Amino acid sequence: MIFLIKQRRWLYISLSILSLCLTVTITPARASLQIPTTSTLNVSVSTSQPSNWLEQGRKLYHSGRFAEAVTIWQTAAQQYHTQGDRLNEALSLSYLSLAQQELNQWQAAQQSIEQSLKLLQTSIPSADAILWAQALNTQANLQLHTGKAETALESWQQAQKFYEQAGDTMGSLGSQINQAQALQTLGFYRRSKQQLEGLTQKLQRMPDNEVKVSGLRSLGLALQIIGDSKSQQILEQSLAIARQISAQPQLSSILIALGQTAVDLQDPEAALDYFEQAQLLTTNPSDRLQARLAQFKLFLNYDKLEFATPLVPQLLQQLRELSPSHTSLYAAINFVATLNHQSNSEQILPLKDLAQLMAVTVKSAQQIQDTQAEAHALTQWGKLYQRTQQLSQAQELTQKSLNIARQLQANDIIAQSAWQVGQLYKQQGDRSKAITAYTEAVNALKALRGDLVAINPDVQFSFRTSVEPVYRELVDLLLENQPSQGELIEARELIEALQIAELDNFFREACLDRTQQIDRVDPTATVIYPIILPDRLTVILSKAGQPLRSYVTHKSQTEIEQTLDNFLVALNPVSDSKNRDRLSQQIYGWLIRPESAEQAFIDTKTLVFVLDGRLRNIPIAALFDGKQYLIEKYAVALSPGLQLMATRSLHQNHISAIVGGISQSRAGFSALPAVESEVKQISKAVSSRVLLNQEFTSQALAERVKSSSAGIVHLATHGQFSSRLEDTFLLTWDGQVNVKELSELLKNRGSDPSKAIELLVLSACDTATGDDRAVLGLAGLTVKSGARSTIATLWPVKDRAAAMLMTRFYDQLRQPKITKAEALRQAQISLIRQTDFHEPFFWSGFVLIGNWI
Repeated sequence: MIFLIKQRRWLYISLSILSLCLTVTITPARASLQIPTTSTLNVSVSTSQPSNWLEQGRKLYHSGRFAEAVTIWQTAAQQYHTQGDRLNEALSLSYLSLAQQELNQWQAAQQSIEQSLKLLQTSIPSADAILWAQALNTQANLQLHTGKAETALESWQQAQKFYEQAGDTMGSLGSQINQAQALQTLGFYRRSKQQLEGLTQKLQRMPDNEVKVSGLRSLGLALQIIGDSKSQQILEQSLAIARQISAQPQLSSILIALGQTAVDLQDPEAALDYFEQAQLLTTNPSDRLQARLAQFKLFLNYDKLEFATPLVPQLLQQLRELSPSHTSLYAAINFVATLNHQSNSEQILPLKDLAQLMAVTVKSAQQIQDTQAEAHALTQWGKLYQRTQQLSQAQELTQKSLNIARQLQANDIIAQSAWQVGQLYKQQGDRSKAITAYTEAVNALKALRGDLVAINPDVQFSFRTSVEPVYRELVDLLLENQPSQGELIEARELIEALQIAELDNFFREACLDRTQQIDRVDPTATVIYPIILPDRLTVILSKAGQPLRSYVTHKSQTEIEQTLDNFLVALNPVSDSKNRDRLSQQIYGWLIRPESAEQAFIDTKTLVFVLDGRLRNIPIAALFDGKQYLIEKYAVALSPGLQLMATRSLHQNHISAIVGGISQSRAGFSALPAVESEVKQISKAVSSRVLLNQEFTSQALAERVKSSSAGIVHLATHGQFSSRLEDTFLLTWDGQVNVKELSELLKNRGSDPSKAIELLVLSACDTATGDDRAVLGLAGLTVKSGARSTIATLWPVKDRAAAMLMTRFYDQLRQPKITKAEALRQAQISLIRQTDFHEPFFWSGFVLIGNWI
């Protein structure tokens, strides 16, 4: 089947915050289960038939014939029991539990491993360490798949000690891999990655075997989850080895992981191929379900209902046939959550059938005591009732979910269920209770900040569908009618928190802890928070020592965004200047004019904008009041959130810079002939160390940044900033440096804040047109690199105009007691009044982000 590939807004249907802690289990990554041959055990094994059965079962297990392995190991356990051989009976029962787990026979698997451990504890007190390690490994795997990840982690840690005691290096490595998987299931992906990277170096030196396959697969998953592009390479290596050594049970989980990587890379053809291979190759019913569910979601993502709908009966049958388990429960929840995100889901399956499935899932979760799954299922069940406007039933189910989540202290579930409770109160007109519920949801999201929210594999999509709306809907409630001073303060703090969450989301890790509120340091600055809400634009003004103020423009979000888009198009020099001025004045009226009329900006020298949505893409400096541009009246700066900005100012008396750039065409990018002149002019204006063309490599830049104390880093080269981390990069002579690598490179001066970069200038970069989160890449680079501020361009600017503006900027920056924002303002005014580049297109694309002082 060939997809008709089209550009679209990514809405990868996931369990949103639910998927944060369930990524590994929803797409099963089987633990590294050591099934050693009897010859590797320091135990007394006779050459009688039961011993042969042990080995036969091992071979059957590795070929994926789990039911046959169960029969063989059951027989072996019975025979050893009859012979009074407790040691081999315990070993047989441990193996038996593993095979039963593969068949989702959870209760039987629990009984088998409990019998094995009881024999080791009572009948064989002096049992070899290797037997204890094997049994604990089996127990931990069962605990992981029945929702007890913390207990599983502890069991694997104990197993590791026994393997080391027995001198079994392979077993020890396998247990550490399993611990990393448990950490992933708990949401601690970075800790998992650190552990796996150390293990991988050891694994690469080992011969090809199942432990190596498992280790590489687990590392690939960890890298995938945190957005590291190396994940595909690692997973492909794992797949190649698995095929080479015929590790049949592992193939499907690796293929599903590779399919998800292809989804993230927007390659649906490859993703579908991987999912279909996984479905064909697996002998495990859970993996077959996961592969089919992945195909179903992929079809829905690309609006292919004609392919998704036929899979529904098969999925429902598989869900009904599977015995209750951690994996099967979340597959059902995932299926319903996917359809809950579809407005047309009733064309696929009636909502009453989905409700019935969730009712069964809740009962099954109670049966196996998986309370987290129960809470998630209740949330999705409640959402189904919410969709049919049966609000009392929805309230009852969602409140039950929230109560369970509170008892578990599970912030991921609290965030979703409290949000849903808030929506229900809002629908019923109870504003006060709605605000309370929304506040609980936001607090839970903040608590998820480091290890969960930022590193969800579907982070770009779930943020838009399950994180950002929680903040925005609460802000909307707070700013209804005539907000009080307390409500304005809370709304401002929420917008600040949302900015921080978006940066965390962009980098898939927490960016920076909060610092001092910088508007208290500069009394001449007024901070403007424009907030786009569904039916209005609300602006909050903040000035040091004064109460917050707000004003509202009643226009729909659609109309506001269309006006902003039209203004961007009109900035092209060949466009109608009258239309441009009209649009510019309209936006000026929304953001500035209401308060200008009240003289609110008296004593203000700098306007600092914490911009929202599409407003981030427009050049605020070019807003027109009918006579002057905004930049002619005030210095202008952008901020990703004042709480993130450090307060130190640039010391003009000791300005020095590292200046790098590429003037020649390179790697498919066009030449920038004026860059050479720009670099030379800047090196004359300030003390500089220059890296031009061949000298401008990532390694050379890293070495200069590390060895130099220069406060300014000026880079005149091609670059792109996008809402996708993978598409955000800077061009050096030796290739593209992605924004994460660049931020680490620029931060390479140790932890001393006095050595941080004062100003980062990117004078030839571009932001993705029409992408209202693209500027986030610029803001994120500023914060993540430790740079106090960044100057960059919103679109490619004529390189001669850029060189002229930059030269004049540095001339101004050398003046005593001038702020960075004022220096940029004067440079822009000089282009307006003294050159042929007076059109806003040539000068207004330059923006200052961060500390403006």
